[in-house]
Amino acid sequence: MTPIVRDNTPVIEVKNVVTHYGSRKILNRVNVNIHPGEIMVVMGGSGSGKSTLLRHLIGLERISAGYIRLLGQDISQMSDDELTRFYRKLGVAFQGGALFSSMTVGENIMLPLREHTNLDEKTMSIMVRMKLEVVNLAGFENLMPSELSGGMLKRAAFARAVIMDPILLFCDEPSAGLDPVVASSLDELILQLRDALNMTIVVVTHELESAFRIADRITILDQGEVLTIGSVDEVRESGNKRIQDLLNRRFEETILDPDEYLARLTGEPIKEV
Repeated sequence: MTPIVRDNTPVIEVKNVVTHYGSRKILNRVNVNIHPGEIMVVMGGSGSGKSTLLRHLIGLERISAGYIRLLGQDISQMSDDELTRFYRKLGVAFQGGALFSSMTVGENIMLPLREHTNLDEKTMSIMVRMKLEVVNLAGFENLMPSELSGGMLKRAAFARAVIMDPILLFCDEPSAGLDPVVASSLDELILQLRDALNMTIVVVTHELESAFRIADRITILDQGEVLTIGSVDEVRESGNKRIQDLLNRRFEETILDPDEYLARLTGEPIKEV
């Protein structure tokens, strides 16, 4: 796939980002630039830091050091109120859909409009139906989330994420738990959203087939650090053993030092000899 890059100025800049949970370092000097119109897929094994990076990008957690610029603005320096106003420009499709079970599909999708605009009811209803058309759920606005299949829930979540025509869209494991046919249709939807709405999209996923299909570039994290950033072909052909282990799902056995293992069990420091 040839990357669609309309401008050399990044719309997302992650520079020397460090994150700590207590004394534990989760991200270590992470650097990533993402350009307009690009689909960047973020991958990595369990504990690699990919979900933490996404939470930083969507403003759910603060970084310990470095900076993150979205659309030229340093969000790491914003107050909570400033972040709330700024993030109205962005869309997020959460892993489980995150629809409110007590609301209809249409009410769920309309919620951002109710919260952040002064549009009249008729206009909001038209916008909801338009976005349902985009995600191939036309006519489903009066159903409850419990009446939708897993794939339909994901599509409804995408409709809510793009209801305000965001410049940036963030997707957390969009294909997780879906059968291959439904997952493939969601991949196609992501590509269509990028092209139809002229968005830049960041996708966190562990699904290799999906990543290879939709990505313009792939960022692979390992133990909190960037292992590589490159095109699908560059990642596939990488000579890095850690990358190939991830792509081929090879388990890497960890050999523990006996003294270190005992110290972990007892909670006591390793004794110097």
